[in-house]
Amino acid sequence: MSEKHSVLVIGGGIAGIQASLDLSNQGFLVYLVERSPSIGGRMAQLDKTFPTMDCSICILAPKMIECFRHPNIKLLTYSEVKEVKGSVGNFRVKILKKPRFVDENRCTGCGICSDKCPIEVPNEFDMNLGMRKAIYVPFPQAVPRVVTIDRDNCLFFTKGVCKICQRFCQAGAVDFDQEPREAILSASAIIVAIGSKLFDVRKRSEYGYGRYKNVLLSLEFERLLSASGPTGGRLARLSNGRIPKRIAFIQCVGSRSSKDVPFCSSACCMYATKEAMLIKEHEPECEVYVFYNDLKVFGKGFQDFIARARDYWGVKYVGALPGKVVEDPETRDLIIWYEDVRENAMKRTKVDMVVLCPALVPREDNKEIAGILGLELDEYGFFKSKDLLFAPVDTNVPGIFICGCCQGPKDISESVAQASAAAARAAEVIALLA
Repeated sequence: MSEKHSVLVIGGGIAGIQASLDLSNQGFLVYLVERSPSIGGRMAQLDKTFPTMDCSICILAPKMIECFRHPNIKLLTYSEVKEVKGSVGNFRVKILKKPRFVDENRCTGCGICSDKCPIEVPNEFDMNLGMRKAIYVPFPQAVPRVVTIDRDNCLFFTKGVCKICQRFCQAGAVDFDQEPREAILSASAIIVAIGSKLFDVRKRSEYGYGRYKNVLLSLEFERLLSASGPTGGRLARLSNGRIPKRIAFIQCVGSRSSKDVPFCSSACCMYATKEAMLIKEHEPECEVYVFYNDLKVFGKGFQDFIARARDYWGVKYVGALPGKVVEDPETRDLIIWYEDVRENAMKRTKVDMVVLCPALVPREDNKEIAGILGLELDEYGFFKSKDLLFAPVDTNVPGIFICGCCQGPKDISESVAQASAAAARAAEVIALLA
């Protein structure tokens, strides 16, 4: 194994993990760089996957552990790519390792420091619905299982007091003197798999997100349904903690719109249906409505999945685009105004909770990464493929490949397939250089 046969993978979500495993199992040395404290990405936040309804973390966690233990994978979490020079076969990459203020070799992940920490802040992993400590592990299955100190909220860094975590750490792992470190790596090829983000639904103020407590994003609702989430999997309204009896999903929030983004986000119809079925499993008496423009169900078993939700679980699909959501100030119930396109009539319905399904859009740092790597972006801000049909994972820079949602919206299975394609292309390029 040598740096002449190494690949840099940027992004530790399911696409980056799959690409890393494919390459490492072929004998290549892989540097997997992830900017957050743990690999796992968005898939780690999900409760179930469609259309099989398998446990998401049950699929993901073994792959995360395999990445961590694989002799050919060097895991660089809490790190960022700052500079890339050179060309295919000889990329020189500068990596910035951010300080955790914890010695990764000593930390056992026991959690005593978190238990003793007096500071609680909103938990990003739970979409800020739950709380975490200022010294924390992002989620129970995090890899590596090492705590990180949140400098912005730690009492020692903000006020110069405390250090309780250091006093109670039996392993002596807490180190407040850690500094950022830089490393220079050599790679023959690079794979970019940094994912996407959710459209900011506050731009669509007519739906009341941020004003009404019972209007949630789909990913927030996913955490609410998860057994590892802030309510332990209990379905409850955020306004009063009561079990909702009527829940509505609104599709295409920000997508397929001339005002926002014109493209379809591909996965929303299916994950809304998955969450609707989870609601029925939790509370069979709850009425569930899905307001949609068109149902994009193009994958294997997807149409059967929709039919099962409709015919077996009783999920009601309404062909309509809601124009406004208004809250009843006394009951906190939500009134949805919509145009029923099939009956060509304006209607309204009252529900206990509304779940918004936003567009999947490019991350803000796409421009930064594109500038560092010299990559082109498409008209929406996703990384541009050399040819969508004949070279879907190649970029304008030889030796640099893309996969997953950073190339465009897609579901987990598509991301995994494209990650394997990117790994195969990277292996092919290295083989031709040998």
